[in-house]
Amino acid sequence: MEDTLKKTEATLRGLIETLIDSQKGFQDIGDHLKDETLKRYFLAESLKRASFRGDLEDTLHKEGVHDVKESGTVAGTLHRTWGDLKQKLGGTDHTLLESAESGEDVIKKAYAEALKLELPLPVHQLLSTQAAHIQTSHDYVKAARDSRA
Repeated sequence: MEDTLKKTEATLRGLIETLIDSQKGFQDIGDHLKDETLKRYFLAESLKRASFRGDLEDTLHKEGVHDVKESGTVAGTLHRTWGDLKQKLGGTDHTLLESAESGEDVIKKAYAEALKLELPLPVHQLLSTQAAHIQTSHDYVKAARDSRA
């Protein structure tokens, strides 16, 4: 039981860090996109990632973990910095969408790895639901990128 709690906590903390990166990434890219429809999508998706993060934090709180202060990953910070640099050097919406898709690949992988673990059923169900949304978002970002090639 204790091992399951520790594995669940470690998994959710890792996903929370990745969601922080994703939330900030969608916000940053959304701020730089020229296409208004994409800009709105990215800003809404940033809020969705914040909501997912809150759901995972609530799950940890219900398990008795109350110190949930994550800040994102170093890799995520570097990825956003690279995206900002590309934009400052004249990056187009296509370039920004390439950067976004790369970030979506990272979060898809994190969820896929988490879903391979034996986690409590409610946690697994929550992650499955979130992963399905992330897959849909990835596909949207990829299609938007491809349409601007």
